[in-house]
Amino acid sequence: MITPCILVIDDEEEIREVVRACLEDLGGWDVVTAASGKEGLMRAQTDRLDAILLDMSMPEMDGFDCFKLLQENPLTQPIPVILLTAKVLPNDQARFAQMGVAGVITKPFNPVVICDQVAKILNWSL
Repeated sequence: MITPCILVIDDEEEIREVVRACLEDLGGWDVVTAASGKEGLMRAQTDRLDAILLDMSMPEMDGFDCFKLLQENPLTQPIPVILLTAKVLPNDQARFAQMGVAGVITKPFNPVVICDQVAKILNWSL
């Protein structure tokens, strides 16, 4: 079986590293990272990805803009996107659902269960 590959797009290096370590060590998945929405878009077009974890609040290009561009590109449109966000208001849930995101993981997240959360959202077995 091919090991799933997940792209983590987050401008905070500590968050990228914690998520990468958890997904690799606990989930056994391959992880690539990007420090900005722009870098994430490039990686999404060149790497074979099974899912994307996308931070919503980043400088220059936020998660909404990045997600919109991912959805507009036929190469990246089928990749499921899970949002990583600190601010989830009740009306955000409806907006996220309308956008077509696979799911939402709120920050601060629990590193011990983030693999379970990702697997549950994507219907993957661990």
